Amino acid sequence: MTPRPLRLALLAPVVALTLASTPLFADHAAAPVDLRILAINDFHGYLRPPQSGIAIDDPADPAKKITVPAGGAEHMATLIRQLRDGHPNSIFVAAGDLIGASPFLSAMFHDEPTIESLSLMGLALSAVGNHEFDEGKTELMRMQNGGCHPVDKCLGPQPFTGAKFQYLAASTVETATGNTILPAYAIREFGGIPVAFIGLTLKATPTMVSPPGVAGLQFKDEADTVNALVPELKARGVEAIVVLIHEGGFPSGGLNECPGISGPIVDIVRKFDKAVDVVISGHTHRAYRCTIDGRLVTSGDKYGTLVTAIDLVLDPKTRDIVRAKADNVIVHTATLAKDPAQTALIETYDRLAGPIAARPAGAITAALSRVPNAAGESPLGDLVADAHLAATSDRETGGAAIAITNPGGLRADINPASGGQAPFRVTFGDVFAAQPFRNQLVTMTLTGAQLKAALELQWQDPARPRILPVSKGFSYAWDNSGAPGARIIAERMTLNGQPIAADRSYRVTVNAYLAAGGDGFSPFTQGTDRLTGVYDVDALFGYFKAHSPIAPAPLDRIMRLN
Repeated sequence: MTPRPLRLALLAPVVALTLASTPLFADHAAAPVDLRILAINDFHGYLRPPQSGIAIDDPADPAKKITVPAGGAEHMATLIRQLRDGHPNSIFVAAGDLIGASPFLSAMFHDEPTIESLSLMGLALSAVGNHEFDEGKTELMRMQNGGCHPVDKCLGPQPFTGAKFQYLAASTVETATGNTILPAYAIREFGGIPVAFIGLTLKATPTMVSPPGVAGLQFKDEADTVNALVPELKARGVEAIVVLIHEGGFPSGGLNECPGISGPIVDIVRKFDKAVDVVISGHTHRAYRCTIDGRLVTSGDKYGTLVTAIDLVLDPKTRDIVRAKADNVIVHTATLAKDPAQTALIETYDRLAGPIAARPAGAITAALSRVPNAAGESPLGDLVADAHLAATSDRETGGAAIAITNPGGLRADINPASGGQAPFRVTFGDVFAAQPFRNQLVTMTLTGAQLKAALELQWQDPARPRILPVSKGFSYAWDNSGAPGARIIAERMTLNGQPIAADRSYRVTVNAYLAAGGDGFSPFTQGTDRLTGVYDVDALFGYFKAHSPIAPAPLDRIMRLN
C-alpha cells in the first residue's frame, strides 16, 4: 500500500519552478487544464475543533442561524484528502494567521505542532499574516526554517525542522536592504501551464503586533506591491495569477454569499492590475465567496472550520484562467473521519502538554465573556485587568494603582464546564486559552495627561474602536459624539472616586505589547521608572488561585455617553 504522503503527492503533482531562472513554457495539448485550489485562512493553531463550531443559516428558517460542530486538524486533513481525490492538478494554500493567538496545545510549544500538522496535511504555500509576527521576525523565520526556540529550547517530542510549506511575503521588506524577508511569490506548473501565487501581509501589521518584533521592516501597500510584480511575472511567461492576502472584508450573507461586502479587501481588489485573476483572503474571520471587479474573491471563516475549494479552468493557448468558481466546504466533525496521522501527532503533544493544562486554577460561578457591552467593557476584560493589578500592586512588584490591558489579547471566553454545577472548575488550560500571548507585565509611571492621551487613541479606527479593559477602582466616561482626541471626559476620569489630575503621576501596569506601543498606543512608550514583572497568564492563574470562585463583576467602569 502506498504511504499517505506519497499518495497525496501522486494526486497533486505540482512542480516548483526555480525563481532565479526565467523558464520558457511550451504550449501543450489544446484541452483545457482543470486546477483545484484548496484554501484556508486564520487557522490560529486550532488543532482541535473550536468550541464555537461554525454558525450557518438554519435550513428550516434561513432568517435564523444554527451552530454546527466543525474544525480540527484530524477532520480537516480527511476533507483535504477527499477534495483532492479525482483532481490530478491540485494545490493546498493559505492566506495567513496559521499560528498565533493559539490554544494551549499549540501555543505551549510556540506553535510548532501546528506547523507540523499543516506540513503533514500537504500545505504548499501560505501568505504571512499579522499573527505570524506575534513573536517577531526572528521567530517567523524559525517557523520556516526550523530549530529550537532561543529561550525555551526544544520542548517538543522531536527536533523541530520547520515548515514543509513556503511562506510568501511580497509586501514585507527589510528597510536596510530593500529585500523581502521571504519570497514574494511562487510559480507552480499544472498541465504545462504556469500559475503564480503572490503572498501578502496586510499593510496595517505594524499597528497590530509588538513594535520591536517588526523593527527594521516595512509593510508596503498591498495593491502597489502586486501591480509592480505583474510585469515580472508576465516576462516569465505567467498569465494566471492568484493572490493570497491576509486582509479581508465584511459580508452580510451566508458562507457562499457576498451581499454588501465592505472592508479593506474591496478597495484593494479594485486597485489590482487586471492580470490578477483570483484573490484568496482572510484576517476578518468571515466566510464569503464574492465577485469583486470581475475577480473571484474568497475567505474561509476561521479556526479550520471551512476549506475553500476553488476550481479553475486554464486555457492552454493563452495560459490564463478562463473560468473560476468556489465553494466553502464545512469541516464537519460529525461525518468526517479522523486522519490517523493527525491523531498521532496531536496525541504525542498532548501527552506532554496535558498534565500542565489540567492543573486546577480555581472556579467560576458563571461564564466570563470577552464580548464587550456598548461601552466596550466585558466581564473577562475586567477580570484580566484586576488580575494584572493584583500581581503588580505591592511596592516590590511595581506599586501599581491602575492596570490596563488590550482587548486583542483576550482570545477565548472562560466558560463553565458542560454538565456540571456552579462553581465550575477552571484549569490552567482554560486560563491560557484566554491569554495565550505570554506577555510580561510592565509597571510604569504616567501622568494623568499621558493616561488620557492613551485612552483617546482607542478610536484610531472609528469603525473598529479598541476599548481597553481597565482594573477596578479606575473609571471614566467617553462621549460617542465627541471629536477625535476629545472623547474622554477629563472630569469623569477617577481613581477610587478621586479625579485623575493631568499633572499628577500614577503607577500603571500594562502588558509588554502595550508598553512597546502596540495597537498604536504610543503614550505608553513614554512611561518612566519601568519594572518588568510576571507573565500575564501567570498573573491570571494566580488570581484564580487566590480569589475563586470568581463571579462576573458589574460592568460599571467604562461609561458611554450618547
